[in-house]
Amino acid sequence: MTSPTISIITIVYNNVRDIEHTLLSVINQTYSHIEYIIIDGASTDGTLDIIQKYRGSIDVLISEKDNGIYDAMNKGLAKATGDYVLFLNSGDELYDNHTIQTIVEKGKGADIIYGETKLVDEERNIIGDRRHKAPAHFDWKSFQYGMNVCHQAIYVKREIAEPYDLQYKLSADVDWVIRAAKNAKTSQNVNCYVARYLVGGLSQQRHKQSLKERYDIFKKHYGTFQNWINHGIIALRLIKHRLTHGKTRE
Repeated sequence: MTSPTISIITIVYNNVRDIEHTLLSVINQTYSHIEYIIIDGASTDGTLDIIQKYRGSIDVLISEKDNGIYDAMNKGLAKATGDYVLFLNSGDELYDNHTIQTIVEKGKGADIIYGETKLVDEERNIIGDRRHKAPAHFDWKSFQYGMNVCHQAIYVKREIAEPYDLQYKLSADVDWVIRAAKNAKTSQNVNCYVARYLVGGLSQQRHKQSLKERYDIFKKHYGTFQNWINHGIIALRLIKHRLTHGKTRE
């Protein structure tokens, strides 16, 4: 069996503080069959200067204006030629230098391969785990009680990955994963940490709009009545978690 190629797509815009962490986490992987794609939104703050330092390790670099985060992701997806795609946004990192090797070895060639995520702060300190634990088995219904697999921790076969729906400005990744899961025949949990997620992204900064979009996405996929029930369960679980652990930063 030939080793699969993993297309890793990083989108970035004016993030000179964090981009190098993401670049190095990909470039230093022990697995060699990686296609690295960077989509930059025409940064002006020095981000491109850092990217150019590592240009020899980047397969595709596009720097131009775009129509938002998911338009940029669609550009990256259109350029990808690998067997799997992973979206690793600027500031986020692969968990360690062996992560892609682990994904390939433990993924068993599944249509969707996924794992757990650690949360990190701006100083790259690990501040804990996500509130939602990745499920033992993942399918399109797995998100009905919340996004229990981080976008940076899910590898999707490119042949089942459709473009992002640009009507959603902050939560199109949720819709994208659910649609991919509907197309998938198999999934595999590698049962280890595979990503470091930098807290404080755009969906947190515009939290109310993000929640509304997620509600609409869940309604589309799971139905109105079931969505009401699911959100009641989500609210109860959140209250219980905050009473036990306090407010999370994810």
